[in-house]
Amino acid sequence: MPNSQDILAATGNKSQETEFFNPFPPGYQKGRHKYVAVLGTVMSGLGKGIFASSLAKLLKDKGLKVAPIKMEGYLNIDSGTLNPYRHGEVFVLDDGLETDMDLGTYERLLDQDLTRDNYTTSGQIFRRVLDKERKGDYLGRDVQMIPHVTGEVKYMLRELAVKQDADVVFIEVGGTVGDYENGFYIEALRELAFEEGPTSICFVALTYIIEPKALGEQKSKAAQLGLKKLMEAGVQPHIIACRAQNPVVASVMQKIAMFSNVPLKRVFSMHDRKSIYTIPEAMRETGLDREILGLLDMHERVNVVHEDHSRERWRTFVDLLVGKRRFRARIGITGKYAALRDAYASIDKALEHCGAHLSADLEVQWIDTTRMKEGQEAAEAASRLEGLDAVIVPGGFGVRGTEGKIACVQYCRENALPYLGLCLGFQMAVIEFARHVCGLSGAGSSEFDTVATDHVIDILPEQKKIEGLGGNMRLGGKDVVLKPNTLAAFLFDEREVIRQRFRHRYEVDPRYIPTLESHGMVFSGMHPEHPIMQILELPMKDHPYFIGAQFHPELTSRPLHPHPMFMGVVAAAIRHAHPEIPADQISTRWLPALSPQ
Repeated sequence: MPNSQDILAATGNKSQETEFFNPFPPGYQKGRHKYVAVLGTVMSGLGKGIFASSLAKLLKDKGLKVAPIKMEGYLNIDSGTLNPYRHGEVFVLDDGLETDMDLGTYERLLDQDLTRDNYTTSGQIFRRVLDKERKGDYLGRDVQMIPHVTGEVKYMLRELAVKQDADVVFIEVGGTVGDYENGFYIEALRELAFEEGPTSICFVALTYIIEPKALGEQKSKAAQLGLKKLMEAGVQPHIIACRAQNPVVASVMQKIAMFSNVPLKRVFSMHDRKSIYTIPEAMRETGLDREILGLLDMHERVNVVHEDHSRERWRTFVDLLVGKRRFRARIGITGKYAALRDAYASIDKALEHCGAHLSADLEVQWIDTTRMKEGQEAAEAASRLEGLDAVIVPGGFGVRGTEGKIACVQYCRENALPYLGLCLGFQMAVIEFARHVCGLSGAGSSEFDTVATDHVIDILPEQKKIEGLGGNMRLGGKDVVLKPNTLAAFLFDEREVIRQRFRHRYEVDPRYIPTLESHGMVFSGMHPEHPIMQILELPMKDHPYFIGAQFHPELTSRPLHPHPMFMGVVAAAIRHAHPEIPADQISTRWLPALSPQ
């Protein structure tokens, strides 16, 4: 099919009208790249990201290169300003883009770092189109949703395929079929399938099977209507995943197959499971991976040896995950979004990874520090933390709940309770230590305490210039230099430099570092060139496990490669919960760092 450049070359006239607007990025090979599009019906929040990433993992296991992309319908340029109660946690990529939490699911299941090319919003698409219109890139045409906006979507998908040399691009469309805001994405995918030709794209529809308690049986009518809506948009699904609380019964799956023209062998029951990490193997057992390979005509690209090795590694992890655990431990997580687990999804998953590898059944207790009474935070912290084996203070912004978090830090420090502070939790540890150890009773952060006499946490103009961000937020992957002979160095195998992901505005004011260090705080990780403190800890001889990170270690924890700082706190929690068990029976890798020196 001719693209706009072909037509221009043939006519030599920029005002020539054509209904074809199908630009291809340089280096694109038609037929080389395939696509799998995942769309949702009936309702949002069905787990499209989980299903898409599980499918992508199956193909990656076969030696294929996969590139996922999440396409959101909202007009925000990124997810940075979204409230966690509305959209879950903000996940930060290594290149600094703030994205939807589904990107974390992709990174964890695929065990690969993604970039800003793997995420887009309507706002990004429209801005790209309008920028091109201002530059005259549309040859004098009136710019329309079709073909120009849909053309930009197709160009972005093809560009992603070229940039990441993908055999298969996995496309997740946010929201639900029928939403106004994602309609142009679905139309673009319909056009993509038409232009790329047969065996180029596989459409997967997620739907919802309701099971009203009053009826006591599964009903498929809502799913049928949702699928009909997708077919009315010109998209015939090839595979259907039926989201449900319980395994979908055969009669319901037969109805879904009949009303959607999808063979029964391509209808999958995506019911609730103990862990999302069991889904890839469940898909493999039903033959979904072979169905996709057949639909995309890709059987000859499979590396069987690679698949066997990858499958065995994953099966080993899943066996640990679902198997019987040797230990139990209780871990408290403080925060102002404690009522919403999705706000701390990456922390939840990081603990799940560690629990499997350390054979620990972890009971997580969520502690809402905003509910602690003013002036009574210390007493309430003692009451809430008693009986726990470790505490994690996660990141966040704003003043709400901070005094409660500081009280939790103090309790952990004074009672030898294992502690891990993440971003704001790092800053709370600095403030607590400054107040109660260094004697700086007026210590605080300029973010939420402008009248504090000692802003040990502050936003520094010179650091904004150093980072060159054009603003005051440090985002994305950055190097951290580790201090030898520290807990941090031990956890990271005595490496000199590590790379971690940041999302914060405020830093430890360098003027207070000598005071903090002279009273016993150890800054074991810092910026390679400037006085920016990035890891703190208490000496191992004084505390079994007390460490904080200005970065977010939870963002880079993976099922097969759990993050060292989380492995350390879980091992410490196990030791705290089971003091009667010899250390070498818990973890020979992590506990030596926890023993007093």
